[in-house]
Parts: sequence; C-alpha cells; structure tokens
Amino acid sequence: MAVRSKPYGLSVPVALPEQGTAWERAQHWLAIGGPIGLIPWVPATIASAIVAAVCWWRPPAWAFIVPAVIVLFIAGGFAGTTSERLLGVEDPRNVVLDEIAGQLLTFVFVLPTSAAAAIAGFVLFRIFDVIKPPPARAAERLRGGWGIMADDLVGGLYAAVILWLLARVLR
Repeated sequence: MAVRSKPYGLSVPVALPEQGTAWERAQHWLAIGGPIGLIPWVPATIASAIVAAVCWWRPPAWAFIVPAVIVLFIAGGFAGTTSERLLGVEDPRNVVLDEIAGQLLTFVFVLPTSAAAAIAGFVLFRIFDVIKPPPARAAERLRGGWGIMADDLVGGLYAAVILWLLARVLR
C-alpha cells in the first residue's frame, strides 16, 4: 500500500523516477505539469497561480474550458495513477495536473478579464482545494489518479459558483 505524501514535508520521493518505461515517465511528466512539479515547495499553489495568470492574460472561451477540463481529467486520471505507482506514494504532492484542471474549471462561469477576478478565482480555488468540502473529501478517496483529479474538480466547481455569485453581487 502506498504512503500518503506529507503536504509540506521533505519526505516526498524524487520527482523524476528512474524506473518505468519511457511512456510511464512521460505520463509522470504530464502529471507533474512538467517543470512545475519539480519546484520543491508549494508546486500546487504555483501551478494554480500560473493557470490564473494565463487565464487573465488570455481569457479562454467557455467552449474551450469544458472540453479542456474533461481531457485533463481523463489524462490526469491515468497519469496520476502511473505517478503513484512509480513513486510508491498515494497522491504525490508534486502531481499538479489536478490543480491545473481545477483552477481552469474555476473560470467556467466568470472569465478572469480583470486582475481582481483572476486573484479571486485563484484564492477561492486554493481555499476549496485545501479545505475539501463535501463531496471533495469523498472524491479524493477514489482509486489512483482518479481521486487525485476528482477532488480538485469538486473544489474548482465550488470556486466557480462562489466566483459567479461574487461577480453577480459586485456588478
């Protein structure tokens, strides 16, 4: 049975495993968001901040967000499962594809056309990602990479709804 990675500890295995086929290592590279997962501290927060900044710089169309999140979820489910197996750790902290998908989903109802909207979406997503309100905690218990991805999509949906409500109230 895999051990859970410590959120802020240094006992996380090496981010780039030497074992596995080239295909498995490519899946792991995808799961860790390329070089973002190699950042030793708070890679999830950095990944979320990058997505929020890119979405503010180039707000995506709604028609892009939903298919992109679906593709990221499927790819992340498989890639996250591979990462867990290669590292021998359940939900490795350097896997950030889930944050990328969840942060993108945060902007499904309100595009971050201002710095305030981008920052609000970022903060809301990080809050919901950390506190994991129901059913996020239950979603996290799904096996393998599916649990890694699912809880962040629940957090992203919560953040999206609150961001939409804030945008309606502050109009």
